[in-house]
Amino acid sequence: MYKVFFTPFFLFLFFCIQTSFLFGQNNTTYSKEVQAKIKKFEKNLGLWVQIGNQQFTLADRMKTNHVNGVSIALIKDYKIEWAKGYGWADSAEQRPITINTLFQAGSISKSLNGVGILKLVQEGKLNLDSDINIYLKSWKFPYDSLSKGKKITIANLLSHTAGLTVHGFDGYEKGDTIPALTQILNGEKPANNKAIRSMYEPSLRYEYSGGGTTISQLILQDVTGQPYDAYMWNNILNPMGMSNSFYTQPPPAGKENLLATGYYNDGKEVKGKYHIYPEQAAAGLWTTPTDLAKYIIETQLSLQGRSNKVLSPETTRLRLTPYIDSAAALGVFIIKKGNEKYFNHDGWDEGFVGAYYGSMENGNGVVVMANTDNGSLLSEIVNSLASVYHWKDFYTPKIKNVVTVNNEILRSYVGNYKLHRDTLKVTLEKEGLVIRLNSKTKYKIYFTSDTEFFMLEMAGSEQRFTKDKSDRIIGFEINDNGYKMQAVKME
Repeated sequence: MYKVFFTPFFLFLFFCIQTSFLFGQNNTTYSKEVQAKIKKFEKNLGLWVQIGNQQFTLADRMKTNHVNGVSIALIKDYKIEWAKGYGWADSAEQRPITINTLFQAGSISKSLNGVGILKLVQEGKLNLDSDINIYLKSWKFPYDSLSKGKKITIANLLSHTAGLTVHGFDGYEKGDTIPALTQILNGEKPANNKAIRSMYEPSLRYEYSGGGTTISQLILQDVTGQPYDAYMWNNILNPMGMSNSFYTQPPPAGKENLLATGYYNDGKEVKGKYHIYPEQAAAGLWTTPTDLAKYIIETQLSLQGRSNKVLSPETTRLRLTPYIDSAAALGVFIIKKGNEKYFNHDGWDEGFVGAYYGSMENGNGVVVMANTDNGSLLSEIVNSLASVYHWKDFYTPKIKNVVTVNNEILRSYVGNYKLHRDTLKVTLEKEGLVIRLNSKTKYKIYFTSDTEFFMLEMAGSEQRFTKDKSDRIIGFEINDNGYKMQAVKME
């Protein structure tokens, strides 16, 4: 529904980059027990599918998926048990990931924005159920017939139930003219997005909208009279101990050596190393897994009535209550694994991905961030840690029996296949049949029958080669978590 890394096949296949390795960077010595858990996690990632007794290490999966760098923080019993970095913050500079390396959080920014907005609600400066135009001063939302006379509320903005356009933002390269917030809202140049307007009436259903979150950014500024980044630092980030984090766009001078460089799917770094996001509330947070872990712990303790550094327990419970959709709360998503509930958000910015999970009852959690477009590894890391730390019912892999297909059949599958506008090449190589995107990127095919197969990089996705009445291979079908597509073999 909202996961960055559960995308359709034709998008996901291009989430890859070239990488170098520097494995396991931190400045902390942990107990032997904790070190043993870290090693156990590193040796066996939690892939969506289990193939016999085969194990996949973190190093192998980073290499296979061309992931440049990863940073992790693990929470146990309301405390950070360990934090560690892997790989390169910048491969050209040979600058390793450390626990202090800053990543762009993407849509995880919305979770902290939710805390900021709820603080103003708690103080009586905002009402969640009032028309947003009551609080907007420098710009007014232009209602039209699509809203059917219904007013959009702040709760609608935070829970993605306002019926608004603009799913997400691309950001701006260094040197670009950065638009004002009102230009972004109106879709006026130099903004690179369409205007944020009604798609349908509010409070009807869930429809993810970074545009709606951006309206909440302007509300915060208009109500407080402060720049967004200043308010968020003074009232949200600093009180929670997130001392390395900031919403300032572009990043403040003096932070460059702490910033990870983003990387594209072709192995090239993002021009200027990262994009600039004036849509701060929706995508502009720079942070570390350790800082996000502090936010998770404060949320957990507040929920238990044990802390109120920013929000009271009552306000925290409100923030974590789904509004209309069964999962979308106010800046977070609530997911259920067995009998346990977790608050969660994923994030994507140009060259960056991230995800966090915090349990709502027993003080467990994890944050994973990476300077790559490849989101598949994040779920594998989270699943492995959930297994090592015995999070009941969190990770249940599919069991697959892999079969050997004779070379004559394999050779019949070799060729070029058209998938929408993309050409995929199926080749027979030393490791078996693979789908190759280019000279650097390929995915091994695992067969469960002579025609049916899956790939490790495609979580939950299953495929099968198809034939015509003459037994000639004409393509392969893709069922990607219910999203069906057809790749056609080219003559």
